[in-house]
Amino acid sequence: MTSDITTPTSSDTGGTAAAGVPDQAAAPGREHRQVTPPEDRYATELAFLAAHDTGPRPPGWRLTPRAVVTFVTGSAGEALSLPKGARPDAGVPRRLVIEQKFVGERALVERCVVTLAGERGLLLVGEPGTAKSMLSELLSAAVCGTSALTVQGTAGTTEDQLKYGWNYALLLAQGPTEQALVPSPVLTAMTRGAVARVEEVTRCLPEVQDALVSLLSERRIAVPELAGSEGAQVHASPGFTLIATANLRDRGVSEMSAALKRRFNFETVGPIGDVDAETALVRRQSRAAVERAGAAYQVDDAVLEALVTAFRDLRGGRSTEGWEVERPSTVMSTAEAVSVAGSLGLAAAYFPGDRDVLSLLPGHLLGVVRKDDPADAARLLGYWDGPVRRRAEQGAATWRALWDLRAVLEN
Repeated sequence: MTSDITTPTSSDTGGTAAAGVPDQAAAPGREHRQVTPPEDRYATELAFLAAHDTGPRPPGWRLTPRAVVTFVTGSAGEALSLPKGARPDAGVPRRLVIEQKFVGERALVERCVVTLAGERGLLLVGEPGTAKSMLSELLSAAVCGTSALTVQGTAGTTEDQLKYGWNYALLLAQGPTEQALVPSPVLTAMTRGAVARVEEVTRCLPEVQDALVSLLSERRIAVPELAGSEGAQVHASPGFTLIATANLRDRGVSEMSAALKRRFNFETVGPIGDVDAETALVRRQSRAAVERAGAAYQVDDAVLEALVTAFRDLRGGRSTEGWEVERPSTVMSTAEAVSVAGSLGLAAAYFPGDRDVLSLLPGHLLGVVRKDDPADAARLLGYWDGPVRRRAEQGAATWRALWDLRAVLEN
């Protein structure tokens, strides 16, 4: 028996919006993937938690609801120990620190887990870049072992992609048979008793969304082409449920019908409330992006703090000191802050000594705020003439340097 405590190393950090570090276990071909699914990335943690908590589990679940919450929110730096009689899989340590992967309220995650345990649809809504998709991936991986049963909602998504299609070669040769039927990710989740995911559900056309109404209420899919055979009705196995995501601020979306809304529990995923937590997240994720590129991370804390502060001020319409700030129409999300910090880190790594990293920040901020409306450039300039200037006048060295770079925003 070993008493080693396994903790991730700083060089292993990675993720998208609020992910933690890659799992220690190796997976074939993992080094050739830009993004590793959470079921592979955190395979050791999932196996450990399955052995750690032996409490009651809903039908089809691989972990207990409490263990799912722990997997998503972490063990707060505490090393968990397996029960004495537990027999984990080979390679799973008997003590392990579970890394925090989602930065947000534990109560939100608990409500999500309770919804899934009740086999009810879960709809995660919020501003872009608030880690809705990542949360749905983590929940799916922890509940059923895979996050891959996913449909990406677009204006071109068809009802077949939510239900089933056909192998036309077999269809022509044999006619409509169960062998010729090609199940959708949702239909596969139904037969397995797993979790299906529909990303950006409001981007689907209303008639496509309506296909989910009967599916979530009746828990079966009719296949008229197979009428008279056992395959004419595909029933959901115990454990099946569905997680959908939708952005609160988006263009060209289709409003959900009242009938479809009633079949989901809504949970709003908001921006990270704590500035220190957001700064730590941006540091961790941007460092991971630079290190994946094989370079050393050279963005110091002063630059990161200024970056995160600027994003939070512009996002909230008010500075940390209470000064009014005109909000740009662009969503100043944490994901965008990670992207900017990563770009600063890569610039410092690939063009060492060319210029100070801080001097690159105004240009990158300008690129972010111009995404939705070119007029937002004037709002960023107004932020420079307001909070940035005031902080410079108060003697803050970093903000003084940024104030001196005001001309960059006028180009």
